[in-house]
Amino acid sequence: MANSSCDRSHHIVLVHGACHGAWSWYKLISLLRSAGHRVTALDLAASGVDERRFSDLRNFADYNQPLIDLLAALPQGERIVLVGHSLGGLNIAFAMDRFPHKVAVGVFVTAVLPDIAHPPSFVYTKVHLEDPTLPFWLDTQFGTVGDKENGPLSMLFGPKFLSLLYNRSPPEDFALAMTLVRPSSLFAKELESSSPLSASGYGSVAKVFVVCEKDEGLQASFQRWMIENYPVNEVRVIEEADHMAMMSTPEKLSQFISEIADKYASFINE
Repeated sequence: MANSSCDRSHHIVLVHGACHGAWSWYKLISLLRSAGHRVTALDLAASGVDERRFSDLRNFADYNQPLIDLLAALPQGERIVLVGHSLGGLNIAFAMDRFPHKVAVGVFVTAVLPDIAHPPSFVYTKVHLEDPTLPFWLDTQFGTVGDKENGPLSMLFGPKFLSLLYNRSPPEDFALAMTLVRPSSLFAKELESSSPLSASGYGSVAKVFVVCEKDEGLQASFQRWMIENYPVNEVRVIEEADHMAMMSTPEKLSQFISEIADKYASFINE
């Protein structure tokens, strides 16, 4: 059934987090399309059904290329609602920096929220999330492929770590994730030495952060610290959402995204 709060159609682009793919949005795709939106959920490089392997990726730019290609191909004048989950916050931030005129609003769903004063990885290196020896990572497997000196450090979430992310999601969705996760990376070494994102690009685009209160991966306290570090236009809160809000609270997340789209992109398709 269409969401009655949504009286216009918007183009909503969904960007997954580390080790996941477009498949992780399957509930949101259905709900948002039922609400009348045009929805694109893409696989980043070496993710989901993308044919590349992680060993084919040299850097973060390679990983993010499918999103950059999508924005580059948008018709002139079209502005999208760009939604990033978890590490996908970095992907949408780089896309916003490159194409600020093509993004009406960036929505960060318990996502990495970079600022414009520090390197892009600042917020997670601040709490040493890039350290593979951190107990937080549980049974996540880390390794290097290809260029062991300069290549990105790969990671693959194990069952224990995944269960932390899916702690309130249906068991069927946890089982789905167990079969579909693929190696990914924080690209920490590379992004620590990268220049900050720009005020004129990324900094100029409206941003909304969706806090997931029951997230045991990126805990709510860390989500709020990122927002304090780099304030956004608006903060929404889902009280019962775990890290995988699109699995645990899909109706509420869909409602929020529709409302955000109407508020920040109301001039699209008028």
